[in-house]
Amino acid sequence: MVVLKYRNATFDDLPKIVAIYNSTIASRMVTADTEEVSVDDKLKWFHEHSTNFRPLWMIENLDNEVIGWVSFQSFYGRPAYNGTAEISIYLDQNFRGNGYGKQILEYSLQQAPTFGIKDVLAFIFAHNEPSVKLFQNFGFEVWGNFPNIAVLDDIERSLLILGKRICS
Repeated sequence: MVVLKYRNATFDDLPKIVAIYNSTIASRMVTADTEEVSVDDKLKWFHEHSTNFRPLWMIENLDNEVIGWVSFQSFYGRPAYNGTAEISIYLDQNFRGNGYGKQILEYSLQQAPTFGIKDVLAFIFAHNEPSVKLFQNFGFEVWGNFPNIAVLDDIERSLLILGKRICS
């Protein structure tokens, strides 16, 4: 297993975060965005994260290369849901397919309770079988199925919400 380092993202990381995000758009597997986003487009999202409640981490290898990022986002934006967070994991295209997703998800789930997170959600397109399988291997179950809710290149796609209670 490769040793990975996690650090809180800074504003200077935002261009790299956006570049990694944009690199996933063309696949039509990961995001419902159909065109590239800008740093300005992601400013509000970036500022919704905090080091003590909803972290946004940069992930680096021992050579200090950024291999990706992971974030926790509040679910539904109301206080009654503070114990629930959505997780997003994005890898640089040069580091995909090497098992990093498993390592990052495991670390993130271990850390989540320190942020008051009891339930973790993942919003994943149903046709993104590798991501669905990854999360199911960690005990996530389908908590929601939105059939044919998205249209990507004139093809209707279903969205799954996978969930897992990590502490009571």
